[in-house]
Amino acid sequence: MPIQWFPGHMASARKKAAEAMAAIDVVIEVTDARLPEASSNPMIAELRRFRNRPCLKLLNKSDLADPDATHAWMAFYNRQPGVKAVAISARNAGDVARIPALCRQLAPHRDDGIKPLRMMIMGIPNVGKSTLMNALLKRKAAKVGDEPAVTKHQQTLDLGPGQTLTDTPGMMWPKIEFDSDGYMLAASHAIGRNAVIDEEVAVFLGDILLARYPALVAARYRLDAAGLDGPALVEAVGRRRGCLVKGGGIDLEKAAQVLLQDYRDGALGRISLETPDTRAAMIAVACAARAAGEPESDQAPLEDDEE
Repeated sequence: MPIQWFPGHMASARKKAAEAMAAIDVVIEVTDARLPEASSNPMIAELRRFRNRPCLKLLNKSDLADPDATHAWMAFYNRQPGVKAVAISARNAGDVARIPALCRQLAPHRDDGIKPLRMMIMGIPNVGKSTLMNALLKRKAAKVGDEPAVTKHQQTLDLGPGQTLTDTPGMMWPKIEFDSDGYMLAASHAIGRNAVIDEEVAVFLGDILLARYPALVAARYRLDAAGLDGPALVEAVGRRRGCLVKGGGIDLEKAAQVLLQDYRDGALGRISLETPDTRAAMIAVACAARAAGEPESDQAPLEDDEE
């Protein structure tokens, strides 16, 4: 089932962000390093291009992502005009400290000591914007939570001499174009739980893990991953973790939540759900299916173990 999620307050947030962008110099777009393109809101690119604003694209949570995939994504984004891509962890003070200087490089006209450098943080829900905001300010100015769409209001604060920072609510877009993007976003907890079925998301995640990171799966759950598919992995996790119902059956919902949480917490290891190559292949398959009038697959093309 395709996943869509666009709470009402996000339409208002988009309008306010568009208005505020007229008075900023650099857009800081925060994405999830494990799925950088799936977690990149196309409306943000449209807004900043309309205003001709440069973008510092932060691949946050890079400590949870596959380093090889992250390296490929940085090369991909750094070939784009007006974009500087950097892999960070918002919980790493050294990574955060580099951000103002990187923004100044993108807006050299603000390095005259006369007018302040005006930065705006944007991104989808639950990619770490509020954590980053608080780290930059070195105080708690934005509410942080484990559920998407915690921040509801836009605010602008002084970051220091000659610098201002505008924080915006997490924004989704009205229609997620590719089914696999919805599943990747749901697996990474960027979509409200009322819009997803955990078992379906866990099966999607399981197929990716088994194709690309079978050794990590085997090590985490102490099982033989050979021959398993997504549904079988969810069942196996349920057995290994004692997710049982009366009569000895497997509680598939609970097992799915265990697998999803292990991925989200990094307990499985450093994992990326997409690379530039797998994304290009997914889009090609989806577009071919649409041209042929066939249902779009909800699974991105899988490759052999890339661990």
